[in-house]
Amino acid sequence: MSEEKCDKPGCQCSCHHGEEVGSEEKERHGQSRRDFIRYAGMAAVGLGIGPAVSWWLQDKDRIREIIKNPALQQGKAQRFTILHTSDIHGQLDIHDEFFWENGQPTYKKRGGFATLQTLIKDLRKQNPANTLVVDGGDCFQGSGIASLTQGQALMPLINKINYDLVLPGNWEVAYGKRMLIHDMNGYQAAKICANMFNNDDIQQDTLFPPYQIFNLGGLKIGFVGYNDPLTPIRQSPAYSNGIRFTKPEKDLAKYVKILREERGCAMVFVISHMGLAQQLHLSNDPSAEGVNYILGADTHERIRTPLQGKYSKVTEPGAFASFVGKLDIVIENGKIKDEVYELIDVDPEKYQEDEEMKHLVESVKKPYNHVLKEVIGQTKTPLVRYYIIETPMDNLITDAVMWRMKTDIVVSNGFRFCPPLVPDAKTGLADITTEYLWSMLPVNSEVKTADVKGKQILNWLEKELENVFAVDATKRFGGWFVRFNGMKVTFTIGNKKGERVQEVKIKGELLDPEKMYTMAACEREGDPENMLCRMSNVHNAASQKVFLHTVVMDYLADFSPVSPKVEGRAVATDASPDLLTQAAEGIPYQFR
Repeated sequence: MSEEKCDKPGCQCSCHHGEEVGSEEKERHGQSRRDFIRYAGMAAVGLGIGPAVSWWLQDKDRIREIIKNPALQQGKAQRFTILHTSDIHGQLDIHDEFFWENGQPTYKKRGGFATLQTLIKDLRKQNPANTLVVDGGDCFQGSGIASLTQGQALMPLINKINYDLVLPGNWEVAYGKRMLIHDMNGYQAAKICANMFNNDDIQQDTLFPPYQIFNLGGLKIGFVGYNDPLTPIRQSPAYSNGIRFTKPEKDLAKYVKILREERGCAMVFVISHMGLAQQLHLSNDPSAEGVNYILGADTHERIRTPLQGKYSKVTEPGAFASFVGKLDIVIENGKIKDEVYELIDVDPEKYQEDEEMKHLVESVKKPYNHVLKEVIGQTKTPLVRYYIIETPMDNLITDAVMWRMKTDIVVSNGFRFCPPLVPDAKTGLADITTEYLWSMLPVNSEVKTADVKGKQILNWLEKELENVFAVDATKRFGGWFVRFNGMKVTFTIGNKKGERVQEVKIKGELLDPEKMYTMAACEREGDPENMLCRMSNVHNAASQKVFLHTVVMDYLADFSPVSPKVEGRAVATDASPDLLTQAAEGIPYQFR
């Protein structure tokens, strides 16, 4: 492939393995960098990794000191800014957000695309010529408006924010390969992902360019993207039909070499959607030598001080457009001289909603409001899904399915999407709308039942605990234990694989390994007929021809207002029921 020079205004691009994106200002060229990336994102692009020579400066006042740096003022140093969001999950409005303060949950209003727009505009103004805005995936799935439009309603909103670079997340495949590509191509931003491949007899190339190079402050800065290689196992297999995933360790070092040695990048970033455990693992893997930062996502963690691995630092910027990660870098003579990272709350009390974005959000939602705004029930207790082991939100869902199916056990997959819903202080109630139901259950699956033997349940529970707490971080699924009703499970996280379960009671009685039990769960599209919630070889499996949304709505109609809470259905002997992170012991991080 011969190199072709891009002739777009303002472009300093060599369109070969990667693209170098100029950061010239709008006044100089008659168009913004955004207009250039609109074209650059369509071509083949690339990314790699670079050595970190740095120290941490966490005081926010250091930003002002950086700006006054004599080397910067004299033009001897360069400064650039990266703004990072992820796991927005289609949440467009200001919402309740969960915080952990003084040993207890606290709720505050956060997020909203109109608030996010104002914040990003303000942050761009601090460094207008050299600010890059990136998203780490799971953006156009996870809400009613996202699901009902298969992600398409999010495209004009994301493009209005003017993202520069985007990565597909593990839930971006929810609408299938065709819609994944269609929606990603709806972004005007450049796209990257090095480990999602066409999996057919003819094409076996990457779905998206593996890396991208930007020119910021006169420096080449490289980015490479990775989605979770466990995506086809974590979720319904049919979602990933036609897509092959590989582990980042397979080719990350190759891209490091390309970007560092062949393309001359001063720094290299990995944009990852693999979850905190896998990202920390990668930061300590030799394949990441030369990577400055892993800008992570997937587990909705809120890293306020970057976590230092052997080769790279790791960040993650929360979820639901509630936070923006901001990284300022100063480079002098090819060396990193200053770094400041902060996680900024998208706080509607500090940042007034952007009116243009507010109207745009209203317009994309308007055709669906007659459905989404319907009140289907009320809750007297907060609906929360942040805890690792058991959550009130999933207890509500499994309560509803148990009420309808009357099986011995009901199981719901462990998720973290959906912001909290908090009762009003005056009335003591919060309305549950159809829109919120879609956020709780953005995939409206059919209910499936089966008969399972007690020993199958034990083996399955051990596997599910391994998925959450595996010592080998590359084997961890996102970070949350399955949720259930009709069963009480006591386990020890720190035990060896296969030895964590201490006791299982079903309907108040100890599990009998030889007894057959009835179980209900959601139908996972693409699973074998004799599989239920990742449990193989179940008996008498059958779809019940009723959807989860219908079950929950009928339950709320009969039992509202509800008051679900954590009640000890899953108990860890060596962890609190309010466990909020999957980070390994000894890691200097706390979810808050």
